Amino acid sequence: MPTVRNATPDDLPAIMGIQARCYRAIIPESAVSMGAKLAASPATCFVAESRGTIQAYLLALPWHFASPPCLDAPACHLPAAPDTLYLHDLAVAPEARGGGAAGALLGAFLDALDTLRLPRASLIAIQDSAPWWARHGFAPVALDSALAERLGGYGHGACYMQRTTMPSAPP
Repeated sequence: MPTVRNATPDDLPAIMGIQARCYRAIIPESAVSMGAKLAASPATCFVAESRGTIQAYLLALPWHFASPPCLDAPACHLPAAPDTLYLHDLAVAPEARGGGAAGALLGAFLDALDTLRLPRASLIAIQDSAPWWARHGFAPVALDSALAERLGGYGHGACYMQRTTMPSAPP
């Protein structure tokens, strides 16, 4: 089982290498854009590594549900009052698939969601990944015209999904 830790700027070359090998439905984001997301919210960005090699990464941002971030934006400024933990990107190196990295990263993401006490998690499923996300509690969101336009850059079949959090038990 890989070890999960918070991502650092030093991990960016490995993250970019994994991204380049994983995405075929979209043009990979630039290092500037990925670095901006990592710098904006280091507490919600993670890598999974084994034997000193990064096998996978997950970048997430506290954000506004109604307006997911644009792809490849050169800057990332977190909103003052987020209402979702937006899972921007989860990618596993092809040779590491099936080794538990995705599940371990998802666990770290859900722990961060719990820590932030946000009412939901959200993501845009691409490359036919919506069934995988559905198995992990995410459901498709009905799109208004603004959301549909925002998803346009994410490739054919992109699906905006959410997972609501369980309300905390009273003390």
